Amino acid sequence: MGSDEAYNFVFKVVLIGESGVGKSNLLSRFTKNEFNHDSRTTIGVEFSTRTVQLNSFTIKAQIWDTAGLERYRAITSAYYRGAVGALLVYDITKHLTYESVERWLKELYDHADPHIVVMLVGNKTDLESERSVPTEEAKDFAEKKGLLFLETSALQSTNVEAAFNKVLEEIHKKVNSKEVVRGSINAVTLNSSRAENEENKKPCCKNI
Repeated sequence: MGSDEAYNFVFKVVLIGESGVGKSNLLSRFTKNEFNHDSRTTIGVEFSTRTVQLNSFTIKAQIWDTAGLERYRAITSAYYRGAVGALLVYDITKHLTYESVERWLKELYDHADPHIVVMLVGNKTDLESERSVPTEEAKDFAEKKGLLFLETSALQSTNVEAAFNKVLEEIHKKVNSKEVVRGSINAVTLNSSRAENEENKKPCCKNI
């Protein structure tokens, strides 16, 4: 109770990519600092939250995991609704998971807010000896598409914090710069600053 007072923004971030690339472990590593070696596919949509400090702001990150639904191509626009950030994950040891990145991007842009912040994430750098996707290739692709890029290891906890925090930082920049005047990014901005006191009488979220 009263938890709304504890943070300035709620940002919904979705994890997308092929099954088995490590999305669930990236989620559990970031939100609970846990790694599960049992790689069974979870069925259903899950989300976890974590509150982070960014400059003088407190941001509640609500991270959604497709939890295996991608196997059934059953992800709908409801999953993407309200998302202001996305981590598009592939496995650096499985080139096929990288080849499907373009398809995932299309699906994301078909359903999500056009201003969404997207990071391409090459996971499983702990398996460097089995790498089949060169870093430079993925980095060049990300640059061409205007995506952020980072390689991670959920197992070794490498760059996991950095990936999520960079995405949250970029979302916050967009919100702050008023680049997004209306739309779902604006909808997740809570009335938090004293300068917005006059806004407190209005509903915090506009219908989209």
